[in-house]
Amino acid sequence: MKNFSALIQKHQLFEKGSAIVIGVSGGPDSLALLHLLNNMRETWQLKLIVVHVDHMFRGEQSEAEMNFVLSYCRDLDIICEAKQIDVTEYARRHQLSSQVAGRECRYQFFKEVLDKYQAHYLALGHHGDDQIETILMRLVRGATGTSLAGIQMKRKFHHGFIIRPLLPYTKEEILNYCRKQQLLPRFDPSNEKTNYTRNRFRKYVLPFLKKENPLVHERFQHFSETLLEDETYLQELTKKYLNTVLKRKEKSKVEIEINGFLELPMPLQRRAIQLILNYLYGTIPASLSSIHIENLLTLLSQNHPSGSLDYPNGLKVIKSYQNCLFTFEQEEVKAYYYELDFPSSLILPNGYVIKSELVRNASIKRDRNETFLLNMDSFDKPLIVRTRKPGDKIQLKGMIGRKKVKDIFIDEKIPIHNRSSWPIVLDGNGRILWIPGLKKSMYEAESTGNGVFVELQYKEL
Repeated sequence: MKNFSALIQKHQLFEKGSAIVIGVSGGPDSLALLHLLNNMRETWQLKLIVVHVDHMFRGEQSEAEMNFVLSYCRDLDIICEAKQIDVTEYARRHQLSSQVAGRECRYQFFKEVLDKYQAHYLALGHHGDDQIETILMRLVRGATGTSLAGIQMKRKFHHGFIIRPLLPYTKEEILNYCRKQQLLPRFDPSNEKTNYTRNRFRKYVLPFLKKENPLVHERFQHFSETLLEDETYLQELTKKYLNTVLKRKEKSKVEIEINGFLELPMPLQRRAIQLILNYLYGTIPASLSSIHIENLLTLLSQNHPSGSLDYPNGLKVIKSYQNCLFTFEQEEVKAYYYELDFPSSLILPNGYVIKSELVRNASIKRDRNETFLLNMDSFDKPLIVRTRKPGDKIQLKGMIGRKKVKDIFIDEKIPIHNRSSWPIVLDGNGRILWIPGLKKSMYEAESTGNGVFVELQYKEL
């Protein structure tokens, strides 16, 4: 095949002296790739290791393909790591489609072989026709960002890289190469079944495109490479601006500030959501599409203060006033009830602490809702710290009647997901004295004077 070695150098796919693991199914694509790399083995001082997975879908036929690969590698004096995996059972156990299960099993074995031989390159036989099919399938499905660029010629994988040196070539060029080199590859009959989406694109769409332009694979490859360049730049820009609106980033949850987010240009908004999803999921589910992102953008731009969306695999997106929370943690915070000693420090489940101290001649910090002062003789003991209950009401200073705690949360625009863990401080008689950080009751000490006081402080850990 023309310019194969030059293509390796142009795209810097690997260096001389590299150890390369080659995925070989026995079909024409992977067999041609193995043959091409083997031709370079001596001059480039390459260490080649072949890896083959028998998915056990086709019984004796797939086992025969495994034995063919083993035999071919013996003839070339190349190490071959072959493994039979019951993918059907794996798919049943993990409730996956056969294709997804096959990929998971295959790539896990690839990692094991890479580690065994301390190799940093995994070479796979995807070609230009595969690129066209992949881009079209993802476009139809509603993919976004770098996913639309299809198959990358070189990308990070495990402790190294996946490389695909055959992307600039068509299937027909590969078949011609196999015929010329008398390689005698094996053919998987499942590739002809039209119940697979990819096979339908291959059979019905690809021939039309090639008739319109015989070099259409080159146009798709150019599209892929330029889109990746654009996306790389835009994503770096997005990371920079996303950090300005990020309020919280934990293992299973991310929270952003909505007003600042909506000030970003729309292309950065879409990519920011994609970055958040990539971080939380690790591997984006196939069922997640651009529709999910558009629905979220609509939710965030609406005037209604709250709302939520359910994403695949249990991810929930919750809008509450000026905050938007992405979280896998769906469990409600358990109600708590503590008696507060003084002096003491009470660590709360929401990441805050209430500190109590005994003071004399205290100064009242009336303008701060993070502190509360009680005269030791003016309340029933003990002090209680608990989560809210339905019907909770507080007597605010200067107010006739009592106000619902629920309404205070709404007025103060406290995110819905934070309300169930917010502390309420009461005295032994059940009177709500203080909603830390939000409101004080009429029962706070009026003046310092002489005497002993309990000073309460509400602080973040």
